[in-house]
Amino acid sequence: MRRLLRNIALALFIVLVAGPVVTVILYRFIPPPVTPLMVIRAVEGRGLDHRWRPIDKVAPALPRALIAAEDAKFCDHRGFDFDALQKAYANNESGRKIRGGSTISQQTAKNVFLWPGRSYVRKGLEAWFTVLIETFWGKKRIMEVYLNSIEYGPGIYGAEAAAQRYFGVGADRLSPAQASRLAAILPSPLKWKVIKPGRYVAKRSKKIGRASGAVRRGGLAECVS
Repeated sequence: MRRLLRNIALALFIVLVAGPVVTVILYRFIPPPVTPLMVIRAVEGRGLDHRWRPIDKVAPALPRALIAAEDAKFCDHRGFDFDALQKAYANNESGRKIRGGSTISQQTAKNVFLWPGRSYVRKGLEAWFTVLIETFWGKKRIMEVYLNSIEYGPGIYGAEAAAQRYFGVGADRLSPAQASRLAAILPSPLKWKVIKPGRYVAKRSKKIGRASGAVRRGGLAECVS
């Protein structure tokens, strides 16, 4: 029985501690080749277009737009924005439309290492991976992996694939307006459209554009430059 318990403890240590730590350290230096979501979508028949682009070769307008749209405190927090989480909880408890409170760090952890879903197990693992990438990667690498792994539409992943598909340019040539348009669809990339967007997405894109200017003027994206 003791031997069995030791083997179980060792297996849990490898799966929950050693494995994640080694993988996170490895991805600090090499691009994650594929994510669970990419595999799931490919099996669903949505295709897979994923092209890695170093952050230094991505137009600065895109990280600014992502911070403006998703996580204004990205450069300041340590992976979790507890104020945003409390507001999201209060909003959801009131019965209004479900609102997320995840930071870019949490979304990166989920996108790269985990499966979609809202279970407590997945959220717990998301928190663990968030701590690990904040510890071993730093903000610039987190943003680099994030903008290269985001789902921008059916089978479209990362800034380079999205820029090429929607605008016919490389990610290094994205304009502020184009970057805002890409950031605007992130809550529902399979539903909302970058090209010929509906009224809501067009309005959201303009709002993100204005907020991106504030991000630039306030130095809120300095951690990724």
